Amino acid sequence: MTSRAHSVCRLWLLIFPSVICRFVYPNQTNVDSTVRPLIDVTTEELGTGLEQGFFTSVDLVNAYIARINEVNSTLNVVTELNPDALAIAAELDAERSNGTTRGPLHGMPILIKNNIGTADRMGTTAGSFALLGATLPRDSGIAAKLRAAGVVILGKTNLSQWANFRSTNTTNGWSAYGGQTFGAYYPQQDPSGSSSGSGVASSLGLALAALGSETSGSIVSPSQANNLVGIKPTVGLTSRALVIPISERQDTVGPMARTVKDAAYLLQAIAGKDPNDNYTLAQPFGTPPDYVGACNYSSLRGKRIGIPRNIIFDDEGEAPVLAAFETAIRTIRRAGATIVDNVNITSFALDQYLNGNSSTIVLEADFLSDLPKNYLSKLATNPNNVRDLEDVSNFTQNFPPEDYPDRNTEIWDEAFALGFDNTSPQFWAAYQNNLEVAGRQGILGLLTNYSLDALVLPTDFSAGLPALVGTPVVTVPLGFYPSNATVVRNERGTLVETAPNIPFGLSFLGPAWSEASLIGYAYAFEQRTHVRNQVQPYLVPNVELTDIVRKKRRLVRRF
Repeated sequence: MTSRAHSVCRLWLLIFPSVICRFVYPNQTNVDSTVRPLIDVTTEELGTGLEQGFFTSVDLVNAYIARINEVNSTLNVVTELNPDALAIAAELDAERSNGTTRGPLHGMPILIKNNIGTADRMGTTAGSFALLGATLPRDSGIAAKLRAAGVVILGKTNLSQWANFRSTNTTNGWSAYGGQTFGAYYPQQDPSGSSSGSGVASSLGLALAALGSETSGSIVSPSQANNLVGIKPTVGLTSRALVIPISERQDTVGPMARTVKDAAYLLQAIAGKDPNDNYTLAQPFGTPPDYVGACNYSSLRGKRIGIPRNIIFDDEGEAPVLAAFETAIRTIRRAGATIVDNVNITSFALDQYLNGNSSTIVLEADFLSDLPKNYLSKLATNPNNVRDLEDVSNFTQNFPPEDYPDRNTEIWDEAFALGFDNTSPQFWAAYQNNLEVAGRQGILGLLTNYSLDALVLPTDFSAGLPALVGTPVVTVPLGFYPSNATVVRNERGTLVETAPNIPFGLSFLGPAWSEASLIGYAYAFEQRTHVRNQVQPYLVPNVELTDIVRKKRRLVRRF
């Protein structure tokens, strides 16, 4: 063997250390028959392939990176790749080859939203140049749990800047640092937000799944727009420590995946208490429930599911959604559930929900306090010296790439104009009003008064009330706009909001800590309908895991 060949082999073993055992010559027939296209493959299928040695975690990382590189220039999904991903995957392959696995996500590449902090060579920016180069003293609670579960954090996804909490005239999926993300079901599709990149990435199989965050709609909305399952957990089920905040009372981190069970696996990995987030200490259990085990085909049997009709609005363009919703109700009934129709929130709650300002006051006052207290003050390095919202606003308005004033800072301006933060009695009054509107007179009152197990709504109408009381929502694919749908663009004319083949979803809502039940209902519906498979994106990466394995096999055989 030539010296150059020896060098290549040394490099090969550095990148693929586990190749020296059972992974050297994967059985090509087994690989082809075991691995479905990465846009469809599930956690359990990848786990089987890894365990049987048909491919490695390094192979997975290489495949997903190649897929990202194929579409990122068009869709602008991933803002940065983890430069250590291959090395981490190799370490996890070595653990597996020695008989050690950390759990069902061992060696699985996952993408996370670029507001979830990591203490590595990736940045955490919320899409703003104000935080470019800033570093953290430790991983966020979420990132730490992912690593403990054996996940390869593959990279970070673009988002609506500051999680859609800066401008009143911006676009979903735009950030100064990351540019404009597009969905993949129609050219220039609005990806929804704020977890825009996570939605598109998971939908296209640019990773096994992705994490998003939600304050009000930012998981469930981009999940439905990208034909995904999204779980918005109870506030406090998953840690927010060192996640760039909006509101400690409403922020939560959850999975966005192609199947209910895949989302359940990811939620299982990130749920649990974190001493750095006191909200998690309120969990009513020592160990989170078995979310994967909750995926039962019969979960809807004998359950009482309510429909609050007075928060479903027949707006322009909603006809296909509402028609599909009625079909879904029939499916749920056939699955053994009792449908309790017209369980409506009170007129006071409806008026406050549509016309009140308490929800805005809570978010603005929380942001004023939480951004410096829970994130900026904890930075290890802070090159732009942004210590509070005023500093961030000044930077944004004076740094041209932030696109100000074309994209305003009106949300922040309104927060400053409040004249108080979340320590004020005025704040407390607004927060108590939220709890009344969404609680006793809203969705929690409905669940109690009608002895309901859950509520069901089109996802378009599901996020707002649960946001106010921090309760969970699970969305699952429901349908797609028909071929004759009118193309509707956003106000800027830069994104397509409605068009043929754009997906929409169905949501199950429940009381706090009811994720296991909601996952079961969503699974039972998913398994009866398989909506996700009915339409494919217009743009799909070509590289598959089998391509990576074949390439590796050819290279090994040269030596």
